[in-house]
Amino acid sequence: MSERALHLRNLVREWIVARVDSVALAWLDERASMIQTGDRKTLFLGFGMVPRKVGKADVTLSDAELAQAEAARLGWNPRGWSLDQLARTFLLLSFPSEDAVLYVQTLDQLFQAGEVGELVALYQALPLLPNPASHVLRTAEGIRTNIKSVFCAIAHQNPYPAEQLNEEQWNQLVLKCLFIDVPLDQLIGVDQRANAKLMTTLIDFAHERRAAHRPIPPDLWRCVGPFADERALDDLRLVLTTGSPEERQAATNALLRCPDPRAKQILNS
Repeated sequence: MSERALHLRNLVREWIVARVDSVALAWLDERASMIQTGDRKTLFLGFGMVPRKVGKADVTLSDAELAQAEAARLGWNPRGWSLDQLARTFLLLSFPSEDAVLYVQTLDQLFQAGEVGELVALYQALPLLPNPASHVLRTAEGIRTNIKSVFCAIAHQNPYPAEQLNEEQWNQLVLKCLFIDVPLDQLIGVDQRANAKLMTTLIDFAHERRAAHRPIPPDLWRCVGPFADERALDDLRLVLTTGSPEERQAATNALLRCPDPRAKQILNS
């Protein structure tokens, strides 16, 4: 186990210790000890049994604990995790990762057999897991899910997508957020990874929504502004004159981030 993985594992265990009784902790430590030897069966069975053994209570991490998380893994914010999610992450971090192929195969089996709660825990743990590049296709598959809680485990407060997804995969993630009404403000890297192809895709999406007389999410303009072309500027002008106050504010913010001189002219007019 790498030094980083060991540190993360110990940190998660420290938070669990403060929140479970001795019986639950003994069960979890026993499973983790067996999993550290490469015991896949114990990992699979233990992963499913966690809620019954340690509970599913929400965990309120202190500011100090959240600071520990950020220091241990840049961008990691486990605010709002539950006790079973922490425990499942602890078990995942206990499995040896030296054999990268075996590690990915083991994760694949967990993903394939996972129910909703298990999938949420798996996707939340992505930024902590070894061999990060090996989990990209699994993440791209998760983006296509119809289960909102599973999708949000990928999209919200998770640094992994911005770090590992290619441009096409990232753009699909942003579009899916808008399509199922998931706010972009918790999508890490949303401004840094905006791109011209995404802008074009979002303008097409906005035109489809308008033609169908459906509302356009105000969040959409956030990723349009820095790369707005003539067609996008026309749309922003329209939103400024016909949109709701929230839409007009979003269009204004987008135009303020647009380097095209015509954006300033639109704002001034």
